[in-house]
Amino acid sequence: MASLDRRHFLKLAGTGSLALTIPGRLRGDQNVGSPPNIIVVLVDDMRWDDIGITGHPFVETPNIDRVAREGAQLLNAFAATPLCSPSRASFLTGLYPHTNGIVDNVERGDESQQLRTFPQALQRAGYDTAFIGKWHMGRDDTPRPGFDHWVSMQGQGSLFDVELNVDGKRQSFEGYTTDVFSDLAVGFIERERTSPFMLYLPHKAIHPDVRGGGLVKGGFKAAPRHEGRYADAEVPRRPNYGVPPLDKPALQRTVPGPPLPPLGPNTVTEDETIRDRLEMLLAIDEGLGRILDTLERIGQLDDTVVVVTSDHGYFYGEHGLNAERRLAYEESVRIPMFIRYPRLIKAGTTLDQLALSIDLAPTLLDMAGAEIDPVLQGRTLVPLLKGEEPNAWRSSILIEHHSDPDRYLGRSPLRRALNMGYKAVRTERYKYIQYTDLKDMDELYDLETDPYELNNLVGEARFESLLQRMKQELARLLDETRYN
Repeated sequence: MASLDRRHFLKLAGTGSLALTIPGRLRGDQNVGSPPNIIVVLVDDMRWDDIGITGHPFVETPNIDRVAREGAQLLNAFAATPLCSPSRASFLTGLYPHTNGIVDNVERGDESQQLRTFPQALQRAGYDTAFIGKWHMGRDDTPRPGFDHWVSMQGQGSLFDVELNVDGKRQSFEGYTTDVFSDLAVGFIERERTSPFMLYLPHKAIHPDVRGGGLVKGGFKAAPRHEGRYADAEVPRRPNYGVPPLDKPALQRTVPGPPLPPLGPNTVTEDETIRDRLEMLLAIDEGLGRILDTLERIGQLDDTVVVVTSDHGYFYGEHGLNAERRLAYEESVRIPMFIRYPRLIKAGTTLDQLALSIDLAPTLLDMAGAEIDPVLQGRTLVPLLKGEEPNAWRSSILIEHHSDPDRYLGRSPLRRALNMGYKAVRTERYKYIQYTDLKDMDELYDLETDPYELNNLVGEARFESLLQRMKQELARLLDETRYN
């Protein structure tokens, strides 16, 4: 896929070179009628294994499961960057953070106004577009280009009784914020219209309430009707749970500020926190069920592409990491991705190919019958969803993370410890992590024999040739994406 630096991308976007037209059928496919409606449900911090259909022993997600069961499951989907703001920008733009400019979680309100997104392209092509949810690229809640209808909150907002900016005017809404967003989403879907619609629904949940940039104790609050649903459930644990990262120099280094307790059994995520998070997910799933029921009632269910995904994963104590993400380990970078559209996707489809968050934008443009601008760094998944096996599908992916400015870190020892930029390459079998700010602390894993990333192979002579090959592949990906 062709790529370019951010300045050239913004120059092209500003001249209107991304303008698209919809021919009225899916490009490259047989006649399927009018362009589909599109709904994207983006859950905050939802792990890929927090869902019933992925094998969780007690979580109840019947509606997410339905989307997966009646559509496609992408079994190897990953975030281009496992951090909130950069990941959200990547979904919307089809570009890596180093290209779109949203590289961290600091205030990015002004920059996010300049993003060129797939909703803008669909809007120009005649779609009725809506954003309902958490923007989370700074605190600014004002409407963004590309959306005919806009509903958002300032910053992280709140889990209850939220104030929202509705098309430029702030309004207060009572109740659980997840339910409020679902109500507004259903209302948008029910509107009478003669054009296809696109609804982008990024939930606040399952993120907790925060104050002053810090997590409120007990901040993971489910809707009252769901509190205690999993109180007696036994939380599943992965084999790397509580294992001290003794082979990971980057996590063992000394950082300025208050000391961080040694990572291990005493620094894991509490079972209560995990149960609370999964109880929060119940309202999201119920809201999705209402959306599906509404589509079915108005006769639009099978004419609508429904996507359910997450911005990144979350640590539940793996490697001793508590309630965080950012790092390049599987628990952080893997994301769930389910797509239902029976006009194109056979029910029960499972895909093993490597997919990325930046693939969403070109995929949805392709499904809408729109031309995909070559500046996008993601790839359309449509051939895979149709059951084809492209000869040139990617065999590796680039994952990146950029260091935060010191002023953003506060005094949190864990946040400071995880504040390290890296560039990582993952193939179907191997993963190499190259830290950009740290010397001699890189990591290499064989995911086939070591799926829980417990044995860092860097420094072992017998893996030196593999290490060099992975370095070369990383260099190729960086050159391909014009990484500076």
